[in-house]
Order: sequence, then structure tokens, then C-alpha cells
Amino acid sequence: MLEAAATVFAEHGYTAATVADILKTAGVTKGALYFHFDSKEALARGVLEVQTDYRPPRQEIKLQEMVDLAMSVANRLMYDPVLRAGARLSADPIGRKYYGSAWSQWAETLTEILTEAHQRGETLSHVVPREIAEMVVSAFNGVQLYAQLETGLQDVEYRVSLLLKNLLPSIASPAVLMRLDVAADRGARLVAAEESSRVPAAV
Repeated sequence: MLEAAATVFAEHGYTAATVADILKTAGVTKGALYFHFDSKEALARGVLEVQTDYRPPRQEIKLQEMVDLAMSVANRLMYDPVLRAGARLSADPIGRKYYGSAWSQWAETLTEILTEAHQRGETLSHVVPREIAEMVVSAFNGVQLYAQLETGLQDVEYRVSLLLKNLLPSIASPAVLMRLDVAADRGARLVAAEESSRVPAAV
């Protein structure tokens, strides 16, 4: 049901989306839907909550995890309706006052990663983890919106990679910076590796 709601929200936005559209997409009855979610607002909150569940694999360099999170989300934005809906819902100036936004949770996740990176000495001394986290979230959303409007997200991975390449020199220590993988296909490689690990081995 959340995936169906996400598909409808991603296509129409919160205001134009209807419960009838969501029911049709999900192929369930109104009773089944309302057993789990009592309103369209609750569905929107559910979509926002599940989209921030993803965590990248742990890496030797903590800053690589920040890069991996950004690049994996960029890759999944091209085909994952939950992430696409989350981006659209979070940026909706009218709807977000009813159901919130995923931006604060993404900022919390990045703050945790950056705080550990800072404690390890991976960042420059002036870095304030929370400030950098909020800057990355805001910049990422600007980039993905630009890619959405210009190319339908076809070049979003390239644009996020470009953002990180220009941002990281002001964050990472030189020794760490030279070891970070910020290639445009980083997210695709990570997602492919995760998906292959879920495929049962042939008997």
C-alpha cells in the first residue's frame, strides 16, 4: 500500500493525489487501506518514514558512508517510487505542514556519520557535523530537483557526484579525500552488490 501511495504521490503530488487513485494502484479495498492508514495524510507520513530506512554498508572510511548514502539514493531515485515520492512530498510547501518532511531525518543520519568521521580525524578541524549534514541535504535536494526538471533524473547520479567532488575538499582531510570514491556510478555499484547478495545461490 505504501508503494502504491508513493507511486501516486510521485506522479501527482500530495494535493492532487486521491485515495481512490491509491486504492486502484494498490488493488485493495478501502477497508483494507483504512485498517492500516486512516487518511491520505497518514499514508504520506508512512512513505516519508520508510524512505529513510536505508543505510549504506559500513566502510573503513566513515566519510565514504556519507558519499555512499548520497550516491545510492541518487541511483534509486531513478526507479524507486518511495524515494521519488519522498522527495516530492518533502518539498511540497503546502502538504508538508500536515505530514512533515524526510529532510530532518536525512540530516540526523548524516550528522551521525559526520560526527564519527570528525572524531576519527577524517574531517578538517573547522567542520561542524550538523551544519555540514544540513548543507548536504539541502544541496542534494536542489541538485535532484534540477535533474528532475531538466532530464527527468537521467543525469542525477552525475550531478550528485559533481556536487560531492566540489564539496568534499572543504570537508575532508587531504589524506582521506584522495581515498574517497565519488564516481558517478558508485551508487549503481553499491545497489547492484546489495541486490546480488539477496539472490539465493543456485542449488
